[in-house]
Amino acid sequence: MNIYKIYFNHTIEILDKFKLDSNYNFDNTEILKKITLEPPKNTINGDMSTNLAMLLSKNLKLNPKEIANKLKPYISKLPNVLTVDIAGPGFINITLKQKTWSDCIKKILLDPDNWDKQDLGKGKRINLEYISANPTGPLHAGHARGAVFGDALASLLNEVGYKVIREYYINDAGSQIEKLVESSLIRYDECNGKNIKEIPVGLYPGEYLQEVGKALLKKYGKNLKQNSKEDIFNLVREVSLEVIMKMIKEDLYKLGIEMDVFTSEHNIISGNLLTDILTILEEKNLTYFGFLDPPKGVDPTKWERREQFLFKSTVYGDETDRALKKSDGSWTYFATDMAYHLDKINRTNGDLINVLGADHTGYISRINAAVNALSNGSISIDTKVCALVNLMENGKPIKMSKRAGNFVTLSDIIDAVGKDVIRFIMLTRRNDQSLDFDFKKVMEKSKENPVFYVQYAHARCNSIFKSAEILEENLHIENTDLLSGKDEIELIKFISQWPRTLELAAKNHEPHRICYYLIELSSMFHSLWNKGKDNFNFKFIVEKDIKLTNARLLLVKAVALTIRKGLSILKIKPIFEM
Repeated sequence: MNIYKIYFNHTIEILDKFKLDSNYNFDNTEILKKITLEPPKNTINGDMSTNLAMLLSKNLKLNPKEIANKLKPYISKLPNVLTVDIAGPGFINITLKQKTWSDCIKKILLDPDNWDKQDLGKGKRINLEYISANPTGPLHAGHARGAVFGDALASLLNEVGYKVIREYYINDAGSQIEKLVESSLIRYDECNGKNIKEIPVGLYPGEYLQEVGKALLKKYGKNLKQNSKEDIFNLVREVSLEVIMKMIKEDLYKLGIEMDVFTSEHNIISGNLLTDILTILEEKNLTYFGFLDPPKGVDPTKWERREQFLFKSTVYGDETDRALKKSDGSWTYFATDMAYHLDKINRTNGDLINVLGADHTGYISRINAAVNALSNGSISIDTKVCALVNLMENGKPIKMSKRAGNFVTLSDIIDAVGKDVIRFIMLTRRNDQSLDFDFKKVMEKSKENPVFYVQYAHARCNSIFKSAEILEENLHIENTDLLSGKDEIELIKFISQWPRTLELAAKNHEPHRICYYLIELSSMFHSLWNKGKDNFNFKFIVEKDIKLTNARLLLVKAVALTIRKGLSILKIKPIFEM
């Protein structure tokens, strides 16, 4: 039951009736795209505000306030409207009767499983690729953010009716795999008894590769190097990837993440997809041999001008055309990426979302162009870039981990604070904003720690039921009209915003909105509870007034229910006692 959606639909009906009654002739199309009905930023401006009058101003060539006054009688007749006011340049502010909000609690609790249900996706498929860390070592702190963001977004989209495919792209080709094989062979020699003094510069020094060395020794004994150079490479590559991907999957599982699909870059290159993209692009006359200008920041006098085989990505809004083949005739990484996205398009038959690290911002326009070209514009792609995570300990940066070689592993963080803390904290900033993760602060039991603050709100709800000596499920859903205090009504209004928050978070691919909402809801609830400590009139449990107590406990139940719904989307378990 999205009350804002209900009154939004009423507003659309008013637009049609107003147009008919006034004999105006204008196109609704653009207005319907831009019309809003939302809670005003300041609660003194009522419960809902719409920009309808300002949108009509251009079409009718009238002052927005004049149009707003013409619309006012229509809006005043809507169900449970108390007042309609005109503000600012022509906003129409609507205040609803108190009964609207007390009825909201009743409707929420009569259908707790479905009151916020939405079917935005209507069963459409979305491929969501996230994490996709190079399989050259365990996941580190930087990967944690993209992992949590992508997984929370997948959960959010599933919640509103999409069928989401969670995908991990294994970058198991290229120079980094060659370095991995060489590094693994050193660890194999070490397990064979050779004294390894120092890992050569440029290779992977992490002690985690000792596990690869042990696996190689167990599988091939001391005879591995008796094979041909090519066979040694393939055998070591296979075992290295198997061991490291097992580490990665175990860490993801500890973080509450299970992927649906693992796709190998090596298999993409080995298959026919590169030929397929070439066929598609050539049929559309989107390839040519030509020369590229130097990249930004490169001295033109030091730029080697050479003919390359290019994709006309500028046709689709990219800033420059892109090379598909290197000067030696081999495919570029971008060409391989195009082939991979064609594979995703073919398998998914739906839209794509990529979650990338902070260093991939320049990648967005070129892959957008690629998907547009390969799908004839029928598939959309949204690329979300996750900014850096700064690991801190009591305000001081953490940089090193001996076991990993040069980074703090995700496993280290999970062991230190637990998955639920990581999942929540990683979503307390927009994905494109940098985030400080302070080990001391995230474990504090204070208002300054948002995950504690939200969990404490849920535990406090449970504590109130215990004090009232009644089970949450045994409350009678009645007498909600007794919820009439200003703070109670404001809390109900905010609870009623939950379906709208869910919708906006899903539409904008912004799971952090769920965190923000839960923090604000918890703050309002804690504030009301604290007032009850000093003022008898605000207590949830009112001795000698069973009806009022029951009504207020219904409000507590609605708070607890909403917190659980939000935490469930984030895949965090609510705490019942603290």
